Amino acid sequence: MTPKQPEAELADFDRAEFTHSGKTRTIYRRGEGPAVVVIAEMPGITPKVLNFARKVSDIGCTAVVPSLFGVDGLDPMPDNLGYLKSVGVLTSVLVPTCISREFTVLATGKSSPVVTWLRALAADEHERCGGPGVGAIGMCFTGGFALAMAADDRLLAPVLAQPSMPFRPVGAANIDISPDDLAVVKGRCAAGLEVMGVRFRKDKLSPAARFDYLRRELGDAFVAIEIDDADAGPSPMPPHSPLTEHLIDEPGQPTRAALDEVLDLFRRKLLVDADS
Repeated sequence: MTPKQPEAELADFDRAEFTHSGKTRTIYRRGEGPAVVVIAEMPGITPKVLNFARKVSDIGCTAVVPSLFGVDGLDPMPDNLGYLKSVGVLTSVLVPTCISREFTVLATGKSSPVVTWLRALAADEHERCGGPGVGAIGMCFTGGFALAMAADDRLLAPVLAQPSMPFRPVGAANIDISPDDLAVVKGRCAAGLEVMGVRFRKDKLSPAARFDYLRRELGDAFVAIEIDDADAGPSPMPPHSPLTEHLIDEPGQPTRAALDEVLDLFRRKLLVDADS
């Protein structure tokens, strides 16, 4: 088996670096127009995350993909690497990320420190790309980041895809956001901010109680898209990632409908006539 080369997956993205508070990370951009920050799920910027970013750029936005962990462009699935190497890749990314001080993995009532860097990135991309504001989507491990980023009023279109932190079997309703940040987001929701969430109904990593919590806290401003597990695309993984790993990109498929709703949110909030 000859694994696919990560560099080839990134060939149509421009590579740059962004530094804030002494922390420099690689970012990948594609497209033109208002920025949407695409925050990858575990184990990093996979080809399917890049495919999602391409769809964002294809609607007329600039997809901005920061590298927070993992090997950029690597396809980690067993059909590419083999089972043992695939497990090894996930472990090699998950363990150091979980113990990093930048990510709040187990604690409740906190925003991960990396959110400060992401907000600075979003502000910089807003200045660079223009438009009324910025969109953001967090996935799985990073799902709650998009909500915490919305404490900045430049974030106009936050999407939480299968938010999975904090990793707690008890109290799973919580989202990794501080009370202060949540209070700001709730105020923005009362003023018209829309927050979208996407998950599979029986996903234990992103349990139903988590969306119930968001409904209680954000009210009608939280738009939940919940998909039956039977509608997930084929994968060695249980249904978890409706916009990437388990997407069936065909008209009439529930995961495709969810993708279309997410892209439509970005269109409605970011691709607006400045004179309208």
